[in-house]
Parts: sequence; C-alpha cells; structure tokens
Amino acid sequence: MKIYTKTGDKGTTALIGGTRVAKSHLRIEAYGTVDELNSYIGLVRDQEVNSKRADVLKEIQDRLFTIGSMLATDPDKDVKMITPDLHQEDILFLEQQIDVMSEEVPPLRAFILPGGHPSVSFCHVARCVCRRAERLAIRLQEESPVEELVIIYLNRLSDYLFALCRQMTFDLKAEEITWKPRV
Repeated sequence: MKIYTKTGDKGTTALIGGTRVAKSHLRIEAYGTVDELNSYIGLVRDQEVNSKRADVLKEIQDRLFTIGSMLATDPDKDVKMITPDLHQEDILFLEQQIDVMSEEVPPLRAFILPGGHPSVSFCHVARCVCRRAERLAIRLQEESPVEELVIIYLNRLSDYLFALCRQMTFDLKAEEITWKPRV
C-alpha cells in the first residue's frame, strides 16, 4: 500500500463513514489540531525529565487517537466500523495525575509565564494547542454533534498539562517565572 492516494489532491478528504468534505472543514480542523497536540505530547514525553511519566503520556496519546477518530467520524452516517471510545475513567485518570503532581509542587500564588526551561516550554506549547483543540471541538459542537466527553477530556488535559509544566519546572529545579503586571 502506498502512502499517497491522490484522493485529496482537489482539497477534500473523507470522514469515517465515507462523506467527503473540504480539508478546511471545521471537523478536519478539529481533529487535525488534536493530531498536532498528540505530536507535541510525544515531544513532551521524549524529554528526559518525563522518563518516569512516559507511560502516562503514552496513555494520553492513545486517548488523543481515540478523540481524533471520534471527531473524524461523520455523525450523520451509521458507521459499521468499530471505533474506540472515551470513558469517564479517562477523565478521572487525568484528575488523579493532577492531584499527585499538585501535592509535590509549591502552591500556586500567581500567574506563571511560560518558560523557564526548554522542556517546560514544549509542555506549555502543548497546553496551548490543547486549548485550541478544545475551542475547535466546542465550535464544532455548535453545528454538529460532538461527544460531551471529548470536550471534558480536552479541558481536563489542558489542566493536566499546566500541572505537568509546574511539575517539570520543580523536577528540573528551574525558575518558575511569575507574572508581575505593570500597574
């Protein structure tokens, strides 16, 4: 099987279910952003500071593939293909991970500027891409069905990534740079 099919050469692609839509369609933008997020999570996972969290981050990447397949499915078609699904336990898993990290780092007393170490900066970029994916899923939901757990998961994942940024800063003994507003 060749990697190129030429079926998208005219600017369209197929959803799961066979419907062809423009590559600029909001549904494509939503799952494309989830794919971008997944790539950034891979970059975060590859940072040495996260070696002990690699399995958690791999689990998150797996859930993002699930979300991508959910968003890539035409909601108006009765798809016979079995696609993975998201569970409430997936959200609870993120919350448990956030709680563990929150116990180890100092309490948050101010807004934090992204940065402090290149590895932490990668994680902040992933957090921002996650927020964009969440916004796109919400926008898509305004015109087409989106599973509620998708939006909840993306929201909680951005919280997890913020907690992970703080944990990585702590582990790396890097400076957590607080925002000091000019007033």
